[in-house]
Amino acid sequence: MRSLRNRAFALLTACLGWADPVGAAAREVSPGTLVRWPGEGIDSCGMADRQWNPLAGECWYPIDLLTPAGEISVLRWRDGERQEEILLVGAYPYEVQHLTLQDDSQVSLSAENLRRVQKENGMIAAMWRLDSPRRFDLPLASPLESLPPGGRFGARRFFNDQPRSPHTGADYAADSGTPILAVAAGTVALTGDFFFPGKSVFVDHGDGLVSMYFHLSGIAVDKGDEIRQGEILGLVGQSGRATGPHLHFGIRWHGARVDPRLLLAAPDSLPSIP
Repeated sequence: MRSLRNRAFALLTACLGWADPVGAAAREVSPGTLVRWPGEGIDSCGMADRQWNPLAGECWYPIDLLTPAGEISVLRWRDGERQEEILLVGAYPYEVQHLTLQDDSQVSLSAENLRRVQKENGMIAAMWRLDSPRRFDLPLASPLESLPPGGRFGARRFFNDQPRSPHTGADYAADSGTPILAVAAGTVALTGDFFFPGKSVFVDHGDGLVSMYFHLSGIAVDKGDEIRQGEILGLVGQSGRATGPHLHFGIRWHGARVDPRLLLAAPDSLPSIP
């Protein structure tokens, strides 16, 4: 069916003189991933209602964790020509995680706590609209001096058997008091002690990239601070809704929730559009 539709679309675009998307068929990707589109002479990149500059001669497209299965369009402008590629977002591939909390008030929220969470969510949501000049390269540096295996990104979580939102970061087990390091230069956009993430730091690295560090035992920076890559942001802890000491490390890029481990990897190891 897809091949018939692609042939029909190609015939229609040829007859009407429309620009044909680059590539003959949609390429399948997972929600929460990153896709590269390299090429010479790239002027800018775009997706949905956002447009940005290429990074190291390539377009990078973050695919949000909650993108529904189906086709999405990515764009680039190359030597003044608009080009389009169709990506096929596959089914949600992540595991289910069951967690037990002794304090049920962190699961079944009181009216007061619900109001607090809603207020905090509004403050945090403002981070995804930041658009300052880029101050990072890829790969990002490690958020811990010695980074253990980590994960659970995308896990569909049940707290005390109650379904909750998917896990949008990677968890790294570490001893309380372990220093947490900035993965790139940037500006501290927000700090605070929030209901779910506990003591937290959000850093704006420019180009719509925001890194976040949750469940800290202590915060070493203030909002507005200019920080360098590798600078200490705080210490590992288990504040907020946490079952033990660890670092929750998350990334938003152009508003999209993506697996932060992908930005710690070599760029050429990630999927690309030919």
